[in-house]
Amino acid sequence: MEPARRCGVSERYNNLTLLNVMNEFGIFQENGLSQTRRQLFGRAALGLGTASLAQLMGPSLQAATTSEGMHHKATAKRVIYLFMSGGPSQHDMWDYKPKMQEMFGKDLPEYVRDGQRITGMTSRQKTLPVCPSKYKFTRQENNQDGVWVSELLPHTAKVVKDLCVVHTTFTEAINHDPAITYIQTGSQIPGRPSMGSWLSYGLGNVNENLPGYVVMHAKSSHAEQSLFGRLWGSGFMPSEHQGVLLRSQGDPVLYLGNPKDVTRSDRRNQLDALSALNYEQHQRLGDPEILSRIKQHEMAYRMQTSVPELMDLSSESDETFKLYGEEARQAGTFSACCLNARRLIERGVRNVQIFHRGWDAHGNLPREHESQCKDIDQACAALIIDLKRKGMLEDTLVVWGGEFGRTAYCQGGLKKENYGRDHHPRCFTTWMAGGGVKPGITYGKTDDFGYNIADADGNVLKPQPDKEKHTPGTMHIHDLNATILHLLGIDHKKLTYRYQGRDFRLTDIHGHVIKELLA
Repeated sequence: MEPARRCGVSERYNNLTLLNVMNEFGIFQENGLSQTRRQLFGRAALGLGTASLAQLMGPSLQAATTSEGMHHKATAKRVIYLFMSGGPSQHDMWDYKPKMQEMFGKDLPEYVRDGQRITGMTSRQKTLPVCPSKYKFTRQENNQDGVWVSELLPHTAKVVKDLCVVHTTFTEAINHDPAITYIQTGSQIPGRPSMGSWLSYGLGNVNENLPGYVVMHAKSSHAEQSLFGRLWGSGFMPSEHQGVLLRSQGDPVLYLGNPKDVTRSDRRNQLDALSALNYEQHQRLGDPEILSRIKQHEMAYRMQTSVPELMDLSSESDETFKLYGEEARQAGTFSACCLNARRLIERGVRNVQIFHRGWDAHGNLPREHESQCKDIDQACAALIIDLKRKGMLEDTLVVWGGEFGRTAYCQGGLKKENYGRDHHPRCFTTWMAGGGVKPGITYGKTDDFGYNIADADGNVLKPQPDKEKHTPGTMHIHDLNATILHLLGIDHKKLTYRYQGRDFRLTDIHGHVIKELLA
């Protein structure tokens, strides 16, 4: 079986094929159809079930076969995704536009917007006044061009030589839930597997005592938006591939601990009995999800020992806490999450994702972004430095960004000091580091208003996701995901999962690897 088509038996038979089989035997009643389906799955799954059981008994075997990537040699063995939920402002952090100072308060020229969609929150404004950033930018020298970085990010500015800064990421979604679902799962419609689930499905697990995909939510002073489990869920894939949420309060993982007066040996006996019942159920029904359930129970049992050790930071040096900041001693802070991310990947976890909420600054952007940047700035830089000094940055990919950016115009009235910005999907900034990307480069340019993607001569481009060709200098979110998969040794066009008669993939029918970013 091809590694990129690791589908359960139930995904290999569509309803039409089954109906043909049933019809041949003259079985039309629903009860008979149901029973025959079960029998067919049960018989066909015997061989695959044995293989699955072998995989269950020896997960390291699968990990060993994929350590160099599925389709080509991987430059990254693992990924840490720092997701800024809400849409950080590229205007106030990364995309320096001095010419906007001359236009302060003037209406955004119509040719700049050019009929582009805006949200309902600003569509009723009579004017869209240009609003330059109030923050000073400094040009940080790197290997190719100077990178402009805002005074909001003094620590991150010191590691730009290790960053690949992309100014021209774009998406079609303009509202939060569709946009974050889109960048995380490849579709604006809920129900698809998350990128972490695709990586778990494709590459397997390394450490049998920890999940391959771990998610953390960092504390924020402005965490007004909800994050839904589907963003790290497995969608229509087996549930063993979903992300495990690591909590900062109470039990690190819900329901991981034993109830009162239940010993570890009691739990072992319970799991043995439950596994025997589940195996019997699998023999009758052939449902691969039953094997996933057994696997998750066993993982939870092993995590009862591994997770407390992971969360105990007492072995970390004072030098490390000085690097990440004293906030790293406080569970749940972004700094603590970044330090835990490093500890997780040291222990073999392939994919760690940290969500930091509160970047949706419609009103008082300076006050909110100053707080947000204070949360993340030192920790982002510390993570890069820490990985580098441990020799792990070269094969660890770090990704930073949100679901979209912010507008060049002011929302809700003109204010020079306490302005707000609306959602802007047309171009926004992300950065990557390590894992085989070129360090110290910028990619893509925007126009003088940071409103549109432009070519090297300043001409506005109107890129769209295209399955046939890529517009140079741009990076659609499908391109971002395709590039991440490529660095991990995966051809995004070949990693597929059959569901309801169709081969699905993370990048749908789009996506291009941005080769200019590869070292």
